[in-house]
Amino acid sequence: MEGDAKDNTKSFSGIPDAIFVDNVDEFMSMPENSEGVEKVLRKLDEQHGKYKFMEYTLNTKRRRLREQIPDLARTLEMIEKLKAQKETMQTQFLLSDQVFVKAEVPPTNNVCLWLGANVMLEYTLEDAENLLTTNMATATKNLANVEHDLDFLRDQWTTTEVNMARVYNWDVKRRQAAKASS
Repeated sequence: MEGDAKDNTKSFSGIPDAIFVDNVDEFMSMPENSEGVEKVLRKLDEQHGKYKFMEYTLNTKRRRLREQIPDLARTLEMIEKLKAQKETMQTQFLLSDQVFVKAEVPPTNNVCLWLGANVMLEYTLEDAENLLTTNMATATKNLANVEHDLDFLRDQWTTTEVNMARVYNWDVKRRQAAKASS
């Protein structure tokens, strides 16, 4: 599969790597950093803010997937019950909040699945099971990718925070040395 071939340290969503600043003197002497410490810190803070926004987006996606997977599992369980059903069964279903209705469900070979966006389609039990199984596998894989990306992202913003601290401390030491020599 495509995702399996990727390096485990990389992101599935294309999150950019944060470069660790090992030698601050070399880093600050680079041409793109010649505008001063404030500009460099502002750039690092902007990158940190982007990482935080990406984290918010991924957390939202993770929350949605964590809700979707149990719903798919319950729907698959109901399909299995309908496939095994030989005679009419009585049940209750949720009509609205806190309101249940009794119903008789005859044996059937078809079900209607709510696909979202006000779309509902009728499927045979086998087709519905195949679709839901595929959706379940995709949702599980996507959740694993999101979890991996969140871990990767956490490393990136931590690296950016460390870089900000190192550049700031470098500037403080530089100013103290300049003050001491004057």
